[in-house]
Amino acid sequence: MTVITAYKDTPTRTADIGGTTLAYRELGQDTGTPVIFLNHLAAVLDNWDPRVVDGIAARRRVITFDNRGVGASQGTTPRSVDAMARDAVAFVRALGHDQVDLLGFSLGGFVAQVIAEREPRLVRRMILAGTGPAGGEGIDRVTAVTVLDTLKAVLTFKDPKEYLFFTRTANGKATARQFVNRLKERADDRDKPISVTAFRNQLKAIHAWGVQRPSDLTVVRQPVLVANGDHDRMVPSSNSADLARRLPDARLTLYPDAGHGGIFQHHDEFVAEALRFLEA
Repeated sequence: MTVITAYKDTPTRTADIGGTTLAYRELGQDTGTPVIFLNHLAAVLDNWDPRVVDGIAARRRVITFDNRGVGASQGTTPRSVDAMARDAVAFVRALGHDQVDLLGFSLGGFVAQVIAEREPRLVRRMILAGTGPAGGEGIDRVTAVTVLDTLKAVLTFKDPKEYLFFTRTANGKATARQFVNRLKERADDRDKPISVTAFRNQLKAIHAWGVQRPSDLTVVRQPVLVANGDHDRMVPSSNSADLARRLPDARLTLYPDAGHGGIFQHHDEFVAEALRFLEA
């Protein structure tokens, strides 16, 4: 069987989760523990950086998916991170996996934390990127930052992620444009954009996560790689340092002159480090 390691060529499949169809893509080496990618606010399958997906899929099985109500997936998007985590676990089990690695970015990192707490046997290793703990600094202001930067993007004819994910230095602006162009590489079978209702529900879930009481992260015993840019405006970088301190077995990487999308701005370094961590 030919192994697909190019995300732009990976077919979109569906899985039935209790009568609800979820869209997903699966690629890479059919060996070892699969890596489940958990996506960010407003993101669908086509919002994963193909350099990150392809880089990890060169040596691991990678599975991306639209959670309930997002993109091409059916159902109503939950208004809580807990419910999103339950749906993600149901999806993983529907594919027949008893143990997985998780790569959670931003909102996906919140979901990953809950999965590791509630289903510890399901998770072997975990990467938390551009994310923070429940009650973390500034997370309750994500809506305001998102709305302001989206308005700025509309007025300047840019993709909002250029402002939200990257620094505004010369290097940050250049890598932002490169990232946005990479997201357009897939020409066929593109995903549906997120609906306004799903987007609003995700914002409500993020706000609730930002104001709730902190979780006891000492119960998360899995090895964790915490990664972020050193100038994250959406989920302030101090949250990454906080996660690394509070998790019993964690290492922290902060990429220089990088924002919320630091793993995309420094995709080569991130992929190399992620593979070393996952294969340790």
